[in-house]
Formats: sequence, C-alpha cells, structure tokens
Amino acid sequence: MTNRVAKPEWLKIRPPGGPVYNQIKSIARELNLATVCEEAKCPNIAECWAGGTATYMLMGDTCTRGCRFCAVKTGNPKGWLDSEEPFKIAETVKQFGLKYVVLTSVDRDDLPDGGADHFAKTVEALKETVPGIIVETLIPDFQGQKPALERLMQSNPDVIAQNIETVRRLTHYARDRRAGYQQTLDLLKTVKCYRSDIYTKSSIMLGLGETDDEIQECMLDLRKHDVDILTLGQYLQPTSKHLPVDRFVTPEMFQAWEAVALEMGFLYCASGPLVRSSYKAAEFFIQGIVEKRRKTQQIS
Repeated sequence: MTNRVAKPEWLKIRPPGGPVYNQIKSIARELNLATVCEEAKCPNIAECWAGGTATYMLMGDTCTRGCRFCAVKTGNPKGWLDSEEPFKIAETVKQFGLKYVVLTSVDRDDLPDGGADHFAKTVEALKETVPGIIVETLIPDFQGQKPALERLMQSNPDVIAQNIETVRRLTHYARDRRAGYQQTLDLLKTVKCYRSDIYTKSSIMLGLGETDDEIQECMLDLRKHDVDILTLGQYLQPTSKHLPVDRFVTPEMFQAWEAVALEMGFLYCASGPLVRSSYKAAEFFIQGIVEKRRKTQQIS
C-alpha cells in the first residue's frame, strides 16, 4: 500500500466558517463540550455546522482505544466524567432548536459499563428538555456487555448505531484489538432482539484495501443481523501517522453500492465519498420515518 495516492477532484471541500459555525464552536468551547465533527476531522463540518447540525461527543475527547484510522487522541481518562454534561447538551440542543441530534462518544473502557449510563442520562435529559426530539446514539461496543446495552435502551433512543467500520479481514488491521467484527454484529442484533422499535444503523469505510466481494459480504452480514440503515463513505487518512488510503472509490461506484444495499433490504443507504456515519441525508430519512410512526401511534 502507498500513502501517496493523489486525492481526486470530487473530494475537495471548502474550509469551515460562517456565523452559525462560529456560534456552535463558541458555545461548545464555553461549555467544554466536544463534537466528533472536530475531533474526527469530519469533511462535512462546514456544511453541517452551517446548517445548525452537530454531533456531540460524550465523555471527553480522549479514547481508551487506538484505532489506526481515527484522529481522536488515545489515553486513559481514569474514570473522569462531567456529571453535568447531559444537561449542558440538552440545553444547547434546545437553544439551537434542533429536532434531531446525534450523540456519540469515545471508547471508555476505563468505566465499568463503558459509559452506557452516561449515554442513557444524556438521552433522558434530551427527551425531557426538548419534547419531540429524535435522538440517535452512535455508541461504543461496551465490550459486549448486555446489561450496559439494556441500560441505554431503557432511555428510549430512536436509533442505536455501532460502526462495523471495515470488512472482516481488515478489522484487526484498522480497528483496536479490543474491537471485533462479530462483536459489532452481535450488539446490533441484540438491540433488535430486545427492542424491535429502535432503528439500528452501521457504517463502512471504503478505501482501506477491501475487495468488492468483501464489501458485499459485510453488507449481507449487517442485514442478517437486522441492521436497518447503512452509510458508506471514503476513508481519508487524517494524518501521516494513520493508515494510508489504498484507493479512492469513485462517486459512480458509491451509487452502485447504494443500489445493492437497497436491493438487500436496508431501509435506507447513504453512500458517497464524503458520507460519514453521522450524515444529514440519513438523518432526514430517519426523522421522516420516526415522525410518521409517532403520528400513527397517536392516532391508534
């Protein structure tokens, strides 16, 4: 593999800026809130923040794992938590008038439950503070602990996502050794076994050296574990210390994979070079089906 693959024209993005972007950044700094948009160097930060959308990263900016594709810093927070964070995020979301919010986090293997209770408290604070809010949780694997996952489900998030990231063969090449391909699949299946009313979601990065057959196998594995929504995006090397890009997948190929995903039975697939696991098009789709279901429940 080489780390000198030239970046194609379709991956050029505008630098972040604008009044709304600056306001969100200012409030996040003031309240000491982290956003995955910044920490993971998301290429869509300008578009999303300018539109008043942000994905909040719970429990700090230091991850206990060291995935080789990820720009988030690695370390040991030693049990630290901001107990006020759930309420800070709820008030921030209320202030911006958001109808859909994504919560994610670093991995916190230093906590007995992996941070599940903190996640749940944040969902509960949002639901109480912002009536009608739709909450998506993009979670760690909680080391496969079912009680931790059950605690999260008790808080009634509308979506639970866990990213499989890459194909089976490349899992331990790209992800921390404590993560696992089957562990992610089992977590997503467990959600459906306990709460069929919660939508499940996952994401695959392309461009790490996977083959087309492996991509298709991964997508089929997700469907066999009842995953509802899939996002596919191009892996971009965040720094020279991270995994190199093996290839840049064309927009046409991403469109082809989207068609394959829909044929497999995914409710929705967002697929494109700059698509990420938190992506506005997917969120708009989820918002639509959740609101429709809520109206149906009110009528019945």
